Amino acid sequence: MTDQSSRRVLIVVENLPVPLDRRVWLEATTLVGRGYHVSVICPTGRGWDAPYECLEGVHIYRYPEPPEAHSGAKAYAVEYGLALWHMFRLARKVRREQGFDVIHGCNPPDLVFLLAWRWRLAGVRYLFDHHDVCPELFEAKFGRKGLLYRVMLWWEKLTFATASVSIATNESFRAIAEGRGGMAPADVFVVRSAPRIEKFELRPADPAHRKGADILLGYVGVIGQQEGMDLLVAAVDHLVRKLGYPSVHVAIVGFGPHLPEVQKDVAARGLEAHFTFTGPLYGEDLLAVLNSADIGVSPDPKNPMNDISTMNKVMEYMTLEKPVVQFDLTEGRASAGEASLYARANDPEDFARQIARLIDDPALRSRMGKLGRERVLSRLSWDHSVPHLLAAYDRVFARAGKTAPLPAPAGGGTAASTAG
Repeated sequence: MTDQSSRRVLIVVENLPVPLDRRVWLEATTLVGRGYHVSVICPTGRGWDAPYECLEGVHIYRYPEPPEAHSGAKAYAVEYGLALWHMFRLARKVRREQGFDVIHGCNPPDLVFLLAWRWRLAGVRYLFDHHDVCPELFEAKFGRKGLLYRVMLWWEKLTFATASVSIATNESFRAIAEGRGGMAPADVFVVRSAPRIEKFELRPADPAHRKGADILLGYVGVIGQQEGMDLLVAAVDHLVRKLGYPSVHVAIVGFGPHLPEVQKDVAARGLEAHFTFTGPLYGEDLLAVLNSADIGVSPDPKNPMNDISTMNKVMEYMTLEKPVVQFDLTEGRASAGEASLYARANDPEDFARQIARLIDDPALRSRMGKLGRERVLSRLSWDHSVPHLLAAYDRVFARAGKTAPLPAPAGGGTAASTAG
């Protein structure tokens, strides 16, 4: 029997601090609970500013948060360059103080493989945690492909080539790992992002969050350029002014670079009385708002990235027995099934009509909510992902010292053509 206390892991994440990154925190604490020695390198931010702390047995090393890039190659070069420099610096420190035998690299960006190259000669293996499809993310944010898109395809190819094992958030990501990434099926494990049931408890609604309205819509997540917040505001405008549902309020929980633009849009439409922007909420405060919502909304537009991505907010709404309205996305349907209504792609007026359908039918809301929670309990909660995570780690440690050859630089054209 393997002595798991001898398994030392370094998790590296660039885009969120830990424990704020919920997926990484679930993975890290699960491994600690199974006897692994786990360290994390991540940025500071959102109140998580200590350079080092040990939380629930996880050794967290943080570096100063780089300026977040919103556009332009130069801005991204600064953000990722600074992050990589700190990752290399802190990895040496972690190696001295904690040790590690596996680097668990989380994207975006698809550049942590460079750190894995640095340590592979010391026998360290690389496990790639595929959070986002970065080429499709680039296309969704900027509406084009071009040179930078092809560069991201090449980084992705190098990432998969470096990894001994990869974990995917859903079956669509598995297909990318095996197809575009060229990984053997036995080296790819689906570890879904899902809530830990005991943390997402059903609670009585607090009427104060309704702000006097009859119906409360809840949104939790990033407020970025690609999350479809403009479509949500347009849908609420149509719902209130055209469809005749004035007694609706929307609680927006989260933060992100696009927040000021969303607030301006709400003000320009004269909808301030229908929206509350709470900022980021955690723990009991988050549960209080979501448990008070009647309907969970997920306005992520249909595009090459969102169509194959699993949305954490949808899983959280379902866990708290809330019916969902979202656009018709492949992985959105895979997650929610009959617990959601699906609007036509990127059509805010149809999104409003689906909300109206749920407002008019409390029995349907209740039935869908119960279906969603049962779906999570029976197949989609974090407990169902734990065996796959542990199997991925068994695989990477079983492959000690075995690494795939790196592709030659001339292969970049193939990566671009593979994506179609």
